[in-house]
Amino acid sequence: MKRKTLLTIIQYVIFLGLGILLIVHMSNQMSAKDKADMMESIRQTRLLYLIPIFIAGFLSHFFRALRWKLLLRPLEIRPTTANTLFSVLIGYLVNLLVPRLGEVAKCTVLARYENVPADKMIGTIVAERAFDVVTLCVVILLAFTTQAHIIGSYAANLFGAVAAKSGSIIIVIAILIAIIAVLIFIYRSNRNSKVGKFIKGLADGIRSILIMEKRGQFLLYSVLIWMMYWSQVYIGFHSLPVTEHLPGLAALVVLVFGSVGMIVTPGGIGAYPLLIAQILTFYGLSISAGNAFGWVSWAVQAGIIIILGIVSLILLPLYNTKKHDAQTAMDTE
Repeated sequence: MKRKTLLTIIQYVIFLGLGILLIVHMSNQMSAKDKADMMESIRQTRLLYLIPIFIAGFLSHFFRALRWKLLLRPLEIRPTTANTLFSVLIGYLVNLLVPRLGEVAKCTVLARYENVPADKMIGTIVAERAFDVVTLCVVILLAFTTQAHIIGSYAANLFGAVAAKSGSIIIVIAILIAIIAVLIFIYRSNRNSKVGKFIKGLADGIRSILIMEKRGQFLLYSVLIWMMYWSQVYIGFHSLPVTEHLPGLAALVVLVFGSVGMIVTPGGIGAYPLLIAQILTFYGLSISAGNAFGWVSWAVQAGIIIILGIVSLILLPLYNTKKHDAQTAMDTE
């Protein structure tokens, strides 16, 4: 356990350090005038637009909670919507501090308050993330296709780099197949052990997406999640005078690069505004204007997660205490 904790801390420090280095690099690349222009653009932020951005951010998490409930249903796990939503929001809050730990946290929280096994839900997280990756690939294809006249050269270089690494892709696929084979072997040899039960829970979760009854509803929630992500960016454009003229398709491109930034460093710190600033230069913005939008967008999204996460930590025990008292009263009648 101590070794695992130490590895988690080291991983966090490394990626946080990368984020800090990116911030330093960004600062060094900007002149004093660029920095002054960036701060002036940030000061011109129209705060009234933060309200619809906050609502869109909340709805993205709400739809994600509803989608997770659909994945849990084939496993005979039927949590309340409130507990599912609170667990999702707490998971995002933990992810902001320690990347990837939030997925475990939301399963642990839901397991505690719904009295269900946490290991049985891990597979649904894997299935959900796998589907998110597929969806992101579709969004990337759509963004690069519709905006080829603006970012065509960049997209060509990116796809060229991917094509050049086709051999690496084959190796990765081979490794994944080998891992699956090893997991199957371990499970067959240790069905009743903790490891065997964990592998079974993983497989059950992934299979749940294939056997769910409401696939159409699952796809609808997925579309709504990404529409809310896009809405946050597009509404964000209108919150700054320097970006209010940008079209909706530009928001799609920003969403793609912002998603990558969120993966690279904890909470996207450093990487998110850097990538956003660079891509917005393709739309005629100065680097200072791009940095201004990148930092405002990152700060607002981080703020939404922090606020909703803290509120969830407060409301979760209160809600379940009332639910328990109401159930007790019904049982005594």
